[in-house]
Amino acid sequence: MSQSIYLNLPVRDLNAAVRFYKAIGCRKNPDFSSDDSAAMIWSDTIVFQLLTHDYFLSFSNKPIASPATNEMLIALSFGERDAVDQVCDAAVSAGGQTNLREPQDMGFMYVRTFQDLDGHVFEPMWMDPAGLPASEAQNAG
Repeated sequence: MSQSIYLNLPVRDLNAAVRFYKAIGCRKNPDFSSDDSAAMIWSDTIVFQLLTHDYFLSFSNKPIASPATNEMLIALSFGERDAVDQVCDAAVSAGGQTNLREPQDMGFMYVRTFQDLDGHVFEPMWMDPAGLPASEAQNAG
């Protein structure tokens, strides 16, 4: 089994969250979904496991973060710059918010932000390693 990332995200409305994640490009894996959770496949190695609040709390004794707080920033890489704009547009069309901060355009890297229906913050980004300044390219390798 290859190394993978499963992000367990608490959601208030599971059906609405599934629709949102489908809109930004995920597909649902029914084998790992139930009335309390939905496995939303982003890539071969990344799955967003959406969990109802009650189900999420069965795995943790800590309270669920308020949508007004930042629990983490989830960066997602894209192979093309235009794909960053497309996923942000899809997020807005599905009820999310975008541009929580100004887009960052550094020439070799482009980053925007969007927030899902439950306040989880994503940073879709595109980067061209060939365009990295020399000092940053050495540190990246």
